[in-house]
Amino acid sequence: MRIPKVRCREIVESDIEAIADLLARGFSGRTRGYWTRGLLRQSERPVPPGYPRYGYLLENDREPVGVLLLLYTSRIEAGRAVIRCNVSSWYVEREFRIYATLLTSTAQKNKQVTYTNISPAVPTWPIIEAQGYKIYCSGLYFSVPLLSRCEPGATIETIAPDVRSISGLPQPDLELLTSHARYGCLAFICHTNDGPLPFVMTPKRMRGGTIPLPALQLVYCRDIADYVRCAGAIGRFLMRHGKPVVVLDANGPVPGLAGVYTESRGRKYFKGPNQPGLTDLTETELVLYGS
Repeated sequence: MRIPKVRCREIVESDIEAIADLLARGFSGRTRGYWTRGLLRQSERPVPPGYPRYGYLLENDREPVGVLLLLYTSRIEAGRAVIRCNVSSWYVEREFRIYATLLTSTAQKNKQVTYTNISPAVPTWPIIEAQGYKIYCSGLYFSVPLLSRCEPGATIETIAPDVRSISGLPQPDLELLTSHARYGCLAFICHTNDGPLPFVMTPKRMRGGTIPLPALQLVYCRDIADYVRCAGAIGRFLMRHGKPVVVLDANGPVPGLAGVYTESRGRKYFKGPNQPGLTDLTETELVLYGS
């Protein structure tokens, strides 16, 4: 009987084609093109020094049999630099799943990093919690911004990937908007009497028919109060694009915002020193790969 020669190692550039094939086999609802597009985006984005660009794989006799994609980001929170890692897509071929813990233990060993899981399947919730993850988002709020109040004088300006400056907008906010516009997100600012407020949204694929309308997911704003404040203006703007619904992470109904809250989907977890905010899904699988 031949004993498998399984090892876990970092994914490198030469693995990409085989990884795309493996993920396409493992996720029947996703095309190979879906994975190659996302992996290309991972290849082009900045990664903190010393951290893997793509994640880790399991290989048996030099053939990939398992993969865990990771998205590392460096950011400033409360005035200091922190590292966040979105633990993204995971797949191991059935006959090698006894080795799957090699992937998770290797990928989550750094206690200085905050790890997030933003799309856990319901059956995996107990497993994730057993690994030390905590819930930071309990559900989703399906908002209809057109039905909310409108800030007097508020106007919307879309941001293209090549915009160099916006009066009154800090450069880090502009860089966030333009980088996500390059990912295909809808990046815009709401001009208010107090200055411009940044927003990023991305198309939301609806499953199960909860809201049978075209929807966007809120990827970023500084604070949920900014979205509530600008909801009316945003609603009118989005209706011109045929997008009446905006989905946002929430832990209950959002005061001042027309919509419906549900805990049947949208749960998100984190593990590490810095709990993520509810209005920041930047540089995650949601924007690099899509919902």
